[in-house]
Amino acid sequence: MSEELDEVRLTAWVHGQVQGVGFRWWTRARALEIGVVGSANNLRDGRVEVVAEGTRDHCERLLTYLRSGESPGRVDQVIERWSLPKGGLTGFVER
Repeated sequence: MSEELDEVRLTAWVHGQVQGVGFRWWTRARALEIGVVGSANNLRDGRVEVVAEGTRDHCERLLTYLRSGESPGRVDQVIERWSLPKGGLTGFVER
């Protein structure tokens, strides 16, 4: 199996002005277009945590969107962590 087709889990912490501006909704829309499952969650410290599972290629595409500057609000930094998928996710939800 090629690396592009391997299932992965991306956890991304998005720093900046990303709460109360439609960022989670925008992220959900991009994730559904790409075809990854997961969630976008507001954190108490003002960051948004994005968890996505899918092929490496699809998750990298979502990460590119998060860093694109095209999202609502203002993204200052995106910290990423790659891991093995845990499964059990369906759809893409905002929390």
